[in-house]
Amino acid sequence: MAKKRNERDSSTVYCSFCGEPADGTRVMVPSPFDDKAYICSDCVDHLHTAIKEYYGDVSTTAGAAGQDKDAALSLDGIPKPKEICAFLDQYVIGQDSAKRYLSVSVYNHYKRLAQNNDDVDIEKSNIIMVGPTGTGKTLLAKTIARMLDVPFTIVDATVLTEAGYVGEDIESLLTRLLQAADYDVEKAQRGIVFIDEIDKIARKGDNPSITRDVSGEGVQQGLLKLLEGSVVNVPPQGGRKHPEQRMIAVDTKNILFICGGAFDGIERKIAQRLNSHVVGYSNSARKGVDRNNFLQYVAPQDLKSFGLIPEIIGRLPILTHLEPLDRDALRRVLTEPKNAIVKQYEKLFSMDNVKLVFTPGALDMIVDKAIEYKLGARGLRSIVETVMMDAMFDIPSQNVEEFVVSDSYVLQQLKKANFEVNKL
Repeated sequence: MAKKRNERDSSTVYCSFCGEPADGTRVMVPSPFDDKAYICSDCVDHLHTAIKEYYGDVSTTAGAAGQDKDAALSLDGIPKPKEICAFLDQYVIGQDSAKRYLSVSVYNHYKRLAQNNDDVDIEKSNIIMVGPTGTGKTLLAKTIARMLDVPFTIVDATVLTEAGYVGEDIESLLTRLLQAADYDVEKAQRGIVFIDEIDKIARKGDNPSITRDVSGEGVQQGLLKLLEGSVVNVPPQGGRKHPEQRMIAVDTKNILFICGGAFDGIERKIAQRLNSHVVGYSNSARKGVDRNNFLQYVAPQDLKSFGLIPEIIGRLPILTHLEPLDRDALRRVLTEPKNAIVKQYEKLFSMDNVKLVFTPGALDMIVDKAIEYKLGARGLRSIVETVMMDAMFDIPSQNVEEFVVSDSYVLQQLKKANFEVNKL
């Protein structure tokens, strides 16, 4: 039993953990903060063993620590591109082209992580998705994150600024990835980052900025080293980097970056490019252009015209687009996916023992209004929420077994909420 502090010889140094005197152990390490605090080498050995056993158990359970790294990179059990696409089909309606690009890129990401160190080195192919708001870019990212065996995080580009200005540093993107990997650096360095709203950091014109663009071109230049692959110092808790803050070095060589943005107005850039003619020649190839959907013809030069710098476009070699949702697609979004909007409200009412029924006419009316208001798939939710607000307020207090939503009820509620104020 260790002596109490008041019974000890004041001239002898004791371990602050076990109370062992300095002459009873090999080494006594002093504290850098308290000149009266020490720890003996035996306690250091015990702590090292305990920490090693603890993280050893975690790695066995998760299958992703350094000792099990090879097993984590095996392709056994990894879903093939068609399986990934089939999983996306359960939650996302349409967008077949974007699903194929995304499925192949994610599968190739796994293969790149499992490659042998031979003469051929498979490089990563970052992706950029262009599509109007409400077409499913973020939903695709959230859905594919459910089935991945690597860390995945979604970050927003709108909060980023150059270092030294109000906002977040570019390196803070990787903080979220570290958190998703439980601060396992080896695991985080094999992860996937989805950068949303990438179009919001476009510079204002096609020419290089003559003034400091701290939230536009400056952020793009800062992203270059992350997309290309380099070792960056990441603040573990996010926010700004400070000299006294402990940093975590992360190598982005094997981190796959997926970028998405609405690029509102890029159709005009595409139309200008497609309608340009060489003097003296007629361009018959452009006669078959679908003028109702210019987005399907998007090309890297259109992104440059929109405001992305050529260097960042070159580091996003895979360019795909998302189709605007037509009436049939919006109708399917309401009812078909696993987490369809109608199914969510049916579950809400079932928790009050009420059966909720939407008539076909009501569903058609909701879709028509979403198209009329040009709100996209997100608009479906806002319209249904407006229509169901009174029912969700009254029904739980009433003894009702079934509630039917008709087209006339939908129109009545929209008028009540002033959605149809101009048609009263």
